[in-house]
Amino acid sequence: MSTKEQITRKDEPKIGNKTKISACDLTKANTAEILQKMEFQVPVLLQGYTDLFTKYLHSFNITLGACRTSEKQFFDKFGIDHTIMEEIAEYWNFVKNLTIIQIESHSKFIQDYIEFRISTMDSFDKSLTSAFDYYAKALSEFNKK
Repeated sequence: MSTKEQITRKDEPKIGNKTKISACDLTKANTAEILQKMEFQVPVLLQGYTDLFTKYLHSFNITLGACRTSEKQFFDKFGIDHTIMEEIAEYWNFVKNLTIIQIESHSKFIQDYIEFRISTMDSFDKSLTSAFDYYAKALSEFNKK
């Protein structure tokens, strides 16, 4: 549907055969179309990130799987005690847990940020509605005189 079709209504005043175009309707229609296009891109972006992280995981599994054989030969060749790996494992568990906490904190921040923006838009809508109501009342009083 074209923008002109979206903004044409039966109750709009007409000039000859043409419908008067409202700035508000133009802005509304174009903004809605842009926001809908952005909204439709979300699944594409999410699928892209899912595919990307799946590829990361696959690559790490292959690389680190092959690393195990080389590691065993390395430790055996230099006579390194394998118990040192317990301390390294403890360190990596700490780093892993810290990273998971940061990911969860970031997700919570994004969730709170979105809720804040939605709440802000709700407040803006209410304020704008009140302002337009006041404006309409003031115009009606002006027109009475």
